[in-house]
Amino acid sequence: MYTRKISSILRSNFNYNLCAQRFKHDSSERKSPRNHYDPDTVNENPIDRCKRFLKRDFNEIVKTFNDPFDQYEDNKLFPKTVDVLIIGGGVMGSSIAYWLQNKCRDGLNIAVVEKDLSVNKTILTLQEYEKASSVLSCGGIRQQFSLKENIQLSQFSAEFLRDIKDYLTVPDQDPPEVNFNPSGYLFLATKKGADTMLENHKVQKELGACVELLTPDMIKEKYPWLNVDDIELGSFGSLNSGWFDPWSLLNAFRTKAKSLGTYYVEGEVTDFGFKFDQSISAEGNPNKEYEGINSVKINLANGETQQIVFGICIIAAGANSGNIARKAKVGEGKGFLSTPLPVEARKRYVYYYHAPKGPSLAPMVIDPSGIYFRPDSFDNHYICGKSPMPDDEPDTANLDVDHEFFEKEIWSNLAHRVPAFEEAKVKSSWAGYYDYNWYDQNAIVGPHPSYFNLFFATGFSGHGIQQAPAIGRAIMEAITENGYSSIDLTRFGFGRLIAEKPLYEKSII
Repeated sequence: MYTRKISSILRSNFNYNLCAQRFKHDSSERKSPRNHYDPDTVNENPIDRCKRFLKRDFNEIVKTFNDPFDQYEDNKLFPKTVDVLIIGGGVMGSSIAYWLQNKCRDGLNIAVVEKDLSVNKTILTLQEYEKASSVLSCGGIRQQFSLKENIQLSQFSAEFLRDIKDYLTVPDQDPPEVNFNPSGYLFLATKKGADTMLENHKVQKELGACVELLTPDMIKEKYPWLNVDDIELGSFGSLNSGWFDPWSLLNAFRTKAKSLGTYYVEGEVTDFGFKFDQSISAEGNPNKEYEGINSVKINLANGETQQIVFGICIIAAGANSGNIARKAKVGEGKGFLSTPLPVEARKRYVYYYHAPKGPSLAPMVIDPSGIYFRPDSFDNHYICGKSPMPDDEPDTANLDVDHEFFEKEIWSNLAHRVPAFEEAKVKSSWAGYYDYNWYDQNAIVGPHPSYFNLFFATGFSGHGIQQAPAIGRAIMEAITENGYSSIDLTRFGFGRLIAEKPLYEKSII
């Protein structure tokens, strides 16, 4: 009964979307409502419209049988009209799709658009998201944050990972396995950072996080291979802290969402379609005429262009979210639309190295210098990285790795903290994108104040992979329950950007 109710509400709220209509793409032509529609069909006779739609659907069916892989990945008719459109098919978008589809089952028609799918058309299995941040991350999860929302998000995600088989198992398939390694997180602080660590620890313990403070002697006893001569205090996250395989989590979410009926479309959103509604008064519009969004134009991988009409749109496009939002006039309009979505790509390097005398067992270590490292196998191989200084941000035009960055910025700090890493030899490396929120480096989650059907789940600035299970649930609640019932993420909303009230996290890596 619930799914029927949700579906009914969505369809009644957005019934103007149920007839897919062509729209113009030149912004100069968006001054009049007439320019949003095909003039040949606006006043079309209902019988003629029905004939046209039947002819279109018949041609689609014929085309699918002629070339079953030409339309899109799921080997189904292209979804011309959906209740929910999710832009971004990484772990965040796939988590949202799963939670919505699992809540409403057949009550919602959901499509996910992802430009970075790489599909083997013979066996229809996902090979890789070549540039997706989800796959290129280190997969860390911790509770050592200063903001209660970040702590709670990661707490739930850790529980989700432990019970992932209960959530994401697909019938007649092996249960998913994300190789969660609970070796813990160890933050190290000098005298300068000790007070902040103490303040953060108090908040973490109040929320039930499994963290403990360690003196230098306690750290040395626990990890004798660490140099703690300049360390004042340590914070160790034990239970629910460690790392997992990001690709496996993405694949598990995606597979489960598809099994529940989610459509995945390989393509790139290039524009939004707009619709005027005179029954709604709009803030900042002198004509008091509401202009909403109701469709997107998509360039498909096969070179074709298609349109999807939606009821609700969710931007979860990672580092590309800011660019997508601008296509919906976010940051380029009037009133609330004058405030941009402050999300852009920032490139980060990860180095895979071998140190023959390094520790065989170790947690993820966060050094006061800004570097991090952790084991990547049981044969003395590790990964490490460091965020560059603001003035030294690398070019994001590609994912090339600066190999000198390891020599200049990382190696000496590694060797200082772990003398055995003096012999470290880099074996390989890669780069990935942060969906960096340049406003306050925290997530932007929830609805946009000017569009009643546009939601965001982006700007995680490196924390997205560990918070994806909880964020997906939060977006589901915001849409189906008109608010947050599990973790209150109101402070993470777009409103803080308009009110100019940044929400800073003290434990940034």
